[in-house]
Amino acid sequence: MSVAPDAAPALTLRPATRADLPAVLALLADEENVVDQSTVVVTEEYERAFAAIDEDPRNELLVLVEGAGAVVGCLQATYIPGLGKGGAERALIEAVRIRADRRGGGLGRTLMTRAVERARARGCALVQLTSNKRREDAHRFYAALGFARSHDGFKLAL
Repeated sequence: MSVAPDAAPALTLRPATRADLPAVLALLADEENVVDQSTVVVTEEYERAFAAIDEDPRNELLVLVEGAGAVVGCLQATYIPGLGKGGAERALIEAVRIRADRRGGGLGRTLMTRAVERARARGCALVQLTSNKRREDAHRFYAALGFARSHDGFKLAL
């Protein structure tokens, strides 16, 4: 089977590996501009946090990979057991990022759709997320995906 030269590269959502850590950290630092992952310093603290996520069956650091391996998006999913919703798990999605130079082309929709599918396949009854109040474009994006503003969130810095 031949592929047209202008065909879009395949996208894969998979658990992050240690080798993906610089790319993920670059995405987390990337709000308005693409951050060169070769300039990212992977500290001991990041190493420990990645290991803790990687070893915990209730946590997934997921990367959206294009073609031969370029990480273009990421998120963290945490699966929370609870007594609500008939004892079903819920998925909490955080740290959703798409590389700044790739936004607006459907990658975020692909990332979130596939993450929701993973949660559904796991048996979760609910997917929830938080988003900074200043990120109005993100709020419109999540609403377009079917997420409802149902609660106010609170944080306490420690």
